[in-house]
This record gives sequence, C-alpha cells and structure tokens, in this order.
Amino acid sequence: MTAEKAAPGDPGGSAPGDPGRTASAAVLIVTCVSTLIVNANTSAVSILLPAISEDTGTSLDTLQWAVTGYSLVGAAVIVTSGALGDVFGRRLVFLGGLALFIASCVFIALSGGGAGVIAGRAIQGASGATILACGMSLLSVSTSGAGQVRAVTLWGGASAVGAAAGPLVGGVLVDGTGWQGLFWIDAAIALALVPITLKGVAESRDPERSRSIDFAGTLLIAAVLAPALLALSEGSDWGWTSAGVLGCFAVALASAVGFVAVERRVEAPLVDLRLLRNRVLIGATVGILLSAGVINGLMYLVSLYFQNPATLGLSPFEAGLATLPATVGLIAVTPLVPRAVQRLGIGPVIALGFAAATAGCALLVFVRGDWRYGAFVLPLVLLAVGLGLVNGPASSASTSAVSADAVGAASGISNMARYIGAAAFTAAVATVNTTVGASHTADGDSTADALAAGLSGACLLLTVASGAGMLLSVLAVRARRRRVGPGAYGAAAASHAHTVPVAPQSS
Repeated sequence: MTAEKAAPGDPGGSAPGDPGRTASAAVLIVTCVSTLIVNANTSAVSILLPAISEDTGTSLDTLQWAVTGYSLVGAAVIVTSGALGDVFGRRLVFLGGLALFIASCVFIALSGGGAGVIAGRAIQGASGATILACGMSLLSVSTSGAGQVRAVTLWGGASAVGAAAGPLVGGVLVDGTGWQGLFWIDAAIALALVPITLKGVAESRDPERSRSIDFAGTLLIAAVLAPALLALSEGSDWGWTSAGVLGCFAVALASAVGFVAVERRVEAPLVDLRLLRNRVLIGATVGILLSAGVINGLMYLVSLYFQNPATLGLSPFEAGLATLPATVGLIAVTPLVPRAVQRLGIGPVIALGFAAATAGCALLVFVRGDWRYGAFVLPLVLLAVGLGLVNGPASSASTSAVSADAVGAASGISNMARYIGAAAFTAAVATVNTTVGASHTADGDSTADALAAGLSGACLLLTVASGAGMLLSVLAVRARRRRVGPGAYGAAAASHAHTVPVAPQSS
C-alpha cells in the first residue's frame, strides 16, 4: 500500500483534537466484515485439516501446503495488490479480491481431493492479501483524524474477532456440516458485500503514484519462497544434500539475486532497497517475521496435536475451544501496550514480549505423551501475551522509523515479512515435527510419545526463534522515545494479517 500525501492516509497527520472525517456505514461494513471473514477463514484451516485429510485421503504432511501455500502467495501479492488499487481504483481491486475469495471458497468446497484444497488455498492467499490491502486503503482515504483512529480500531477489533472465532466456528461446522461448511458460509458473506461495496463505497485512486507495477518483483518473490519452502518441507525425505533439495535452494538463491537486480532498476519497486539500510526498520521487520512465524507455527502444531486420537483426542470444536487461551491473551494484552510503550519505550516492550513468548515455547519443549490439556494453558497464554506485546510496537516502529513519504513502503515490507514468517515457520515446524516423530516411532516409542517428541522438537525451534527476537529488540532502541499513534494498536491484535501504516511523529 502506498502512503497518502494528505491526512486521509495518516492517522497522526491531523491537528490535535480534530474530529476529522468519519467513515460511512458502507465503508465500515465492507472493510470490517471482509477482514473478519478473511481472518476467520485463515485461523480455522488448521482445525479443519484432520477432517479434510480423512475425507480426501490426503496426508496431513501434504495438507500442510494448504497453510504455507496461502501465506506464500499472500507474501508475493500483498504489496502489488495495494499498488494495483492505487493505480486502477481501490474499490475496483477490492471487488476483484472479493470475487477471487468467493471463487476460491467455492472451488475448495467442491474439491474432492487434497490437491484442489491446496490450490484453492493458494488462490485464497492472493484474495485475502488483496482484501486486506485495499480494504485498509479504502478505510484510510475515507477518514481522517480521530475519525480514522476510531475506524482503524474497529477494523482491528473485527480482525481480532475473526481470528478468535475462526477455530470455534470451523470446529462447530466440521461437526455439523462437514469441513466444507466454513467455505460455503464465507463465500455467501463475501457475496453479500459486493452490492454494498458497489452502492456505498466511492472509488479512489492515487493520481500522484507512478502507474508502473512491479509484476517481475512479485513473480520473483514467489520464485524465492516456493522452492525454499519445498526444500524445507521435503528435505527430510529427499535428503538434505540431495540434488532435489540443493536444486531448490539454488533456484531460490538465483531468484533472490534476480529480485535485487530488478528492484534496483524498476520505477516503482516492490521493496525499496534503500530502506533496508534503516536498522530500526530491519529490526522491527525481522521481529514481525519472527512473531508471525512463531504464533502461526505453534497454532498449526497444537491444532493437529489436540485432535490426534493418540494424544488428547479432542473433537474439532473442542480443539478450537482449546486454542482460545492464546487468542484471548493476544486480544486482552493489546489495550495495555500503548501505556507500556510510553513508560518503557518500544525496544524494551518488544524484548519483554519475546521473553514471555520464549518462556511459553520453552515450557512446551518438555511436553510428554501423557500431558492433559491443562498443561498447555499456561504456555499458550505466555506465548499469546508475549507476542501481543511485540506486534503493535514492532508494527509502529517499522513505520515510525522512516520519513513520511516512505511510510507506505515500510508498511509493505512489514506486511510481506508477516506472510513470509507464517509460511516459513509452518513449513519448518511441520518438517521437524514429522522427522522427530518418525525417528522416535522407529526407535519403538509409543505413538503418543513419538507425537510428543515431534512437538517438543518443533517447540525447541520456536524457542530459539523467540530468543533471537529478544536480541533483535536492541535494534529498535532508537525508537524508544518515539510517540506512537493509537491507530497502530487498534489492529495489533490481528497484526499477523496486516500492518497499519502510521506516519512518523516527533519524539
């Protein structure tokens, strides 16, 4: 998403006390409801995977691509979709995202095999990224001042509700209508938003933006991520030094070199490489990548672990309910973050958040096959509260560390990192979980103990990643005394999905 030159794209750009412009009911409905269903759909999928696996005969290891493929495509198109909206019309591209989302839901619901589900989820990655990017743009250009803060806060609340409700709704629907029910309902809701958008939302563009779109950069990002994730997913089966794995990494490396070359020459690059010299932005962005990766990776693991008959044997609904401590903890800590930042600064709050997340992951390293659900509650709460402390400050640091005309570019980098983190960590923990579990099974361990060992090994990886986040918080120390706009925290509870661009403010 590009930065707006005037107040409409700047939550902090209006004069103090200015009530600003408020969003119309139609804008609020289409932006908030669309982000709600996108986040609900995203958070529900891991709960649905065992049912999809049983129905389609596809292994859970293969269906992992229904999660990583979504994030992979989202990472590639999140910035491009915002740019398309700025050039060709935000409402037009938003409607395109809705249409693609509806089509993908129908395609998945009608799929009789795992390949169709995975392909449909990849399409959904593109549609979800487009809806989030252009929906946020529509909300920004139709509001200003305090009215924008209220609108963004409502948008963030809707995102958080969607993320919280997804596993529960998905679990209920699996038991009542089958796993396809979620996709039919999401398609119907998205379809209902189309006439509201056409009738009540005005078209808008950015006339000052270059009409150049970096499609080459988009394709190269996908060419970097796809083979790298394939190697991570299949390395244990193919052999880490096999021709297939080395070839995948070689393609990823060559694509990365090509991406850098393209970004240096295009008129409107996907990633402004000059911003990568900003150590605060880099530190915050890596923190965003790690936090998104840890939460998505762990929720993928526990959703499957809770439902396995050899461990807890929960029903889909019970498994969705079991993830609530994490979601509630993430939402509950969000209102406390601004005061903590004002007292301690951004860097220390991020460090504190990663410390809590590290403790939560470390506790799960000791998981055993005879653990009952109660033993998981404290680690889930620690993880969620910790990453709740990270999300808002890291998002704010990433955009407040750059000049006003670079806010949109910085936000785009952060959004891309969020998707990359989710995809890479889900693939990595799935591989560790499967490899370690298979090794223990071969050694004669019981199924429950082997599954617990796999989860333990994956959580060790997540512990290391969260610990690295504590060290990276040092890079955000320059943002210690920056004042951050409240709009950043309205969406913090759901910032695994999108970063709100907040203009820099004076210290």
